[in-house]
Amino acid sequence: MAATADLSAPGELSDREREAVEALLYRLADDEFVIADRYTDWQVHAPTIESDIAIANIAQDELGHARLWYDLLEDFGYTESDLIWERDPDTFRHSTLCELPFADGDWADAIVRSYLYDEAEHLRLGALEGSSYPRIRNRIGKVTSEEDYHREHAENWLRRLAGGDEGRERVQDAVDRLFPYALALFEPSVARSATDTSSGQSPRDAGEVEDDIDDLGLRTRTLEDMRTEWIETVTDTLTAIGIDVERPHVEDGRVAAEDLPEHVGRDGDHTEHWRTQFDEITNTYRELERHDATRLMEDPDDE
Repeated sequence: MAATADLSAPGELSDREREAVEALLYRLADDEFVIADRYTDWQVHAPTIESDIAIANIAQDELGHARLWYDLLEDFGYTESDLIWERDPDTFRHSTLCELPFADGDWADAIVRSYLYDEAEHLRLGALEGSSYPRIRNRIGKVTSEEDYHREHAENWLRRLAGGDEGRERVQDAVDRLFPYALALFEPSVARSATDTSSGQSPRDAGEVEDDIDDLGLRTRTLEDMRTEWIETVTDTLTAIGIDVERPHVEDGRVAAEDLPEHVGRDGDHTEHWRTQFDEITNTYRELERHDATRLMEDPDDE
């Protein structure tokens, strides 16, 4: 993709530029926020003390990354309550991989999910290092250094689990279950206006906003390009440890519908588990009858 000039400051963006920036930030922030919450399900339940500490640290890292991206959305006048606590759950744009409950007591599920997600995150962050939006570009370094650890942790555990017959069978079951949902990480987003009825805006077709993200240079690789490399990488790794992976059918740059899950998330269509998870996340906020959020983390711009 050709290099593009830096975009203007948040308050100086055109409507098209702002919509593209927001769509990209929602992809980033919502993925990290939701998967961070899911990881907390494993705290004090992981198989070793070391892995318990590791998964807790990873959850904290992902929540911090979500905070970095939500903070950039606040540049456009949103509050934390708008972005999370009082938001319509149908407007979240995370992949459904992030919201699925873990298979009961199956550490292989957590590791396979982390591996598939972190390999995709590695590619996504790499494509943002040269972003034309300086506010995104300037935060990549901090996120990348922590995500590299997540990726290493997942791959090490993956190889460890696949070293025995029972563990390999569990990894295979998790791959069979989660791989289609991981493909949804590379599906195009629909702008929030498509499901946010309060906006008064006309919805745009899936892919239009993603085209703007690419054309404006907000990332330097397309979803299709990243997905192709991701499939090659994870397939090679999993095959090397004895795990079978069925490659998806791709036509005209899109994964065939039969190879994707029923709900992909990027279009606001989530599984039945998402509303339950969202209700649990926001329960205390609602019970206390809050109308604004008390910040527990400093503004990244003030650090």
